[in-house]
Amino acid sequence: MDMGVLLVFQNYHENVTDEEVFTHDLKLGILAEEAGFDSVWSAEHHFDDYSMCPDNFAILSYLAGKTSRVKLGIGAAILPWNSPLRVVEKAIMLDQISGGRTLLGLGRGLAKMEYETFGIPMEEARDRFNEAAPMVMSGVQSGIVEGDGPMYPQKRAVCRPAPSAGVSWEGRLFGAAMSPDTVPIIAQMGLQMMTFMQFPFEKHAEIINTWKQHFRDAHHTEPGPPVIQDFVICHEDEEEARRLAYAHINRYFLSVIKHYDFAGKHWRETKGYETYQAGADMIREAGMEAAADAYVEANIYGTPQQIIEKYAYRHEMIGDFLPNAAFSFGGLPLAEAEKSLKLFGEKVIPEVHKMTDKVPAEV
Repeated sequence: MDMGVLLVFQNYHENVTDEEVFTHDLKLGILAEEAGFDSVWSAEHHFDDYSMCPDNFAILSYLAGKTSRVKLGIGAAILPWNSPLRVVEKAIMLDQISGGRTLLGLGRGLAKMEYETFGIPMEEARDRFNEAAPMVMSGVQSGIVEGDGPMYPQKRAVCRPAPSAGVSWEGRLFGAAMSPDTVPIIAQMGLQMMTFMQFPFEKHAEIINTWKQHFRDAHHTEPGPPVIQDFVICHEDEEEARRLAYAHINRYFLSVIKHYDFAGKHWRETKGYETYQAGADMIREAGMEAAADAYVEANIYGTPQQIIEKYAYRHEMIGDFLPNAAFSFGGLPLAEAEKSLKLFGEKVIPEVHKMTDKVPAEV
């Protein structure tokens, strides 16, 4: 299986500037290729130290010039905040700059504060995504973007530069699915699934296999492997790995709660996000400390051998997937994040590369 790394650009440090964090995480993107990773990803977020990456196309264009082999993953372009035409133009440019290494993820976003700051009603998110995604998917392949929907009316536009002749985007288009109602939508669209670890893997496996079945029913073929994102601590000492995980994956979880207002009560009244209310209620009922501990255990930490075993367990359950690992987050000292990535590259990636299935497994 291919192994990716997610650059988070989170500044939860004391006495460290945003520029220092940004420069460090860009360095991790370059180190990822040297360490044997197969892809480098960047999310899109705005207005918060939770994740300082307002233009992931710019970030990956920089890395395209600093690397030669790794694929470059947009994880994801948040369509309700962007013009489909501009997403297509940027994706085609990045693909040409990088020599065909672009992976394009599409999402609709979750943070109320980001929607409010952009002045876009969150209630429109689902309709905006459903209208924009097909425009982007066809546009990157054909170089033509047009639409007559209410959210993104677009007269026929021919993109320049045009897509490279003979280049296919099959297997390179992904859809973020963090709620059960999104799963059948991205399957119908023909998008490979992207998800972040939130709860025990057995529950994720059920959701992933539901997506696979929807995909088979809609397209009469097997889907490509899903992307599964973890926050990772890799250390030679088991106890130190646990200590760092419970300090920093825990802190990252708290940043998630704050950024998305996951403990809030607005989800129930927000069209298209109603299913998130159940999760918010569970967090309040369990208590923040118990919820944070469960989040740490859902993600990946340990010695290289322990991490390999966790990936092998997942592979047994769902077959091939695309594991993504974030190493710099939650105030983890920058030097510690770099050590974790290098150790992971040396001892974990060679074993992950050996994990492969001829036939996708099912639970």
